[in-house]
Amino acid sequence: MTCVETWRSSWTYPTTLLCVYGFFTTVKPLEPFLTPFLTGPDKNLTIEQLTNQIFPVSTYSYLAVLVPVFLLTDWLRYKPVMVFQCSSLLVVTAMLLWLKSVAGIQATQFFYGVVMASDVAYYAYIYSVVELQHYRKATSFCRAAQLMGYTVGSVLGQLLVSFNLLSYHYILVITLALTALAWVVSWLLPMPKRSMFFHRRRKSEGRDGTEHEEDGDDKPNTDVPKTEDINPNHSPSPEDTTYITAPADLVTLQRADTRGHSPSILTESTVSGGTSICESPADPAGGGASCVRVLAQLWKDFLQCYSTPGLLRWSLWWALATCGYNQILNYVQVLWEHIEPSSNFTVYNGGVEAVSNLFGAATAYGIGFTQVNWHQWGELALGSFSAMGGGALYLMVFSGNIWVCYCGYVVFKCLYMLLITIAMFQIAADLSMERYALIFGANNFGGLVLQTVITLVVVDSRGLGLDIVTQFIIYASYFCFIALVFFVWGLYISLSCTRHKDTHKQAVDTHKDTHFGVEHRF
Repeated sequence: MTCVETWRSSWTYPTTLLCVYGFFTTVKPLEPFLTPFLTGPDKNLTIEQLTNQIFPVSTYSYLAVLVPVFLLTDWLRYKPVMVFQCSSLLVVTAMLLWLKSVAGIQATQFFYGVVMASDVAYYAYIYSVVELQHYRKATSFCRAAQLMGYTVGSVLGQLLVSFNLLSYHYILVITLALTALAWVVSWLLPMPKRSMFFHRRRKSEGRDGTEHEEDGDDKPNTDVPKTEDINPNHSPSPEDTTYITAPADLVTLQRADTRGHSPSILTESTVSGGTSICESPADPAGGGASCVRVLAQLWKDFLQCYSTPGLLRWSLWWALATCGYNQILNYVQVLWEHIEPSSNFTVYNGGVEAVSNLFGAATAYGIGFTQVNWHQWGELALGSFSAMGGGALYLMVFSGNIWVCYCGYVVFKCLYMLLITIAMFQIAADLSMERYALIFGANNFGGLVLQTVITLVVVDSRGLGLDIVTQFIIYASYFCFIALVFFVWGLYISLSCTRHKDTHKQAVDTHKDTHFGVEHRF
C-alpha cells in the first residue's frame, strides 16, 4: 500500500496515465482507410463529396474553436479539456459508425475539428504536474506513447485489411472500444493545481534560504518582459543552444525555462522567520480583471517576440509549411484513391503511414546530433528541403503509380518532420516556456488561417472546387514558392554573414599589425 501511495505522489503516476491516454487516443486502425471506408458500400459517398463538401468542414471548425479552446485549456487547468476532447472523439467515432448522409458526415468533421483544437491540452498537461527536472523524460515518454499508438493503429489496420480479417465497419467498432478506454483514463488523471498563464506557480523562501514552490490560485502572469528573453540579433555562438546538439527539443526548452523567465512583480513578507515571495497582481480586482491582465500581457509578449528578425523568419516558415503539410495530410488518401481505387487494389495506406511515422521520427531524432550554424545556413536549408518536398509532391501527382506516390509521401513527411524540428529548436532557444507556448500557438493559428483560405478557395465547392490532381499540383507549386523565397533569403543572409566575418577578420589583422609596429619601434 505504501508503494502505491509513493507512486501516486511521484511524477511517474500522471506521466503513466497520460501515456496510456495518448496511446489509446491515437490507436485508430481505420484512420488510414477513412476514404476507402466512406466511398465504399458502407457509406456510398463520392470522391467529389468528400473533397469539396465534407473534409473542408474540419478545417473551418478547427479555426473557429482554436483560440477559445487555447484560453479555456489554461483557465480550466487542462484536465476538463482532455475529458472533453476524448468525449468529442467518442462522438466522432460513433457518428461515423451510424450516420450515412452527407450532412451527418459533415457533423463528424465538425467534432473532429474540435478534437484537433483540444490537442493543446495533452501537450501542456504534463508541464503542470511534473517538475522541471523531469520535463525531458516525461515528454519523451508521452511522445513515444503517441508515436507507438499511431504506428500500432496503422499496422493493425493494415493487417486486418490485407488479410481480410474484418470489414471496415468492425474495424471502426474496435476504434470505438479503444477510444472508450481512453475516455475512462482521462477521468483518472490528477487535476493540476497550476497552469501556465492563469494559475501561476509562486516561489517562497524558507528559514534555510532554500526556495520552495507553491501552487498559486488564479494569479495571472503579470511578468514584466525581460530583455534576455529574446536575442534581438539571434546570432548564436557555438556554445549556444541554437546549435542543435541534443536529441530532443525539450532540452532547449529546459534551458530556456531556467534562464528565460521574466521577473514577476513581487512582494516580500516575513513569515515565521522565513521570507515569502509571491506574485502580486497590479490590480487586486476579481477574475475578470485578471483575465484582461493575462490577455494584455500575452499581446505584449506577442509583439515583442515577433519583433525579433530571426524568430520572425522561422515562424513564417513554420506557419506556411504547416499549412501545406496539413492540407497534404487531409487529402492524400483522396489522391491515393484516385490513382488506384480501393475496389481494384489492396490498399497499403496503413503500412505507408506506419513507415512514414517511424522514418519521420528517426529523421527528427537524428537532426539533434548535427553541428550546424543554423543562423547562417538555416534559411538555405529551409529553401532546399522545401524544394525537395515540392518535388516529391510533383512526383506523387504525375507518376500515376501508387507505389511511387506512396514513396513520395514518405519522403515529403520525413522532410517536414526534419525541418519543423529545427524550427522548434531555433524558436525555443531564446524564449521562456510561457513565450514558447504563445509562439507555438500563434504559428499554428497563422498556418490554420492560411489553410482555411486555401481550403475555401481551392477545395470547397463554394469556391473553385478543383479536382484532387489539380489541388496537389497547386500544393506542390506552393512548396516550391516557399523554397524560392527562403533560398533567396538564405543566400542573402549567408553572404552577409561571410562579408561580416571577412570585415571583422580584416579589422583584427589591421589591429595586430598596428600593435606589432608600435612594439617594434620601441
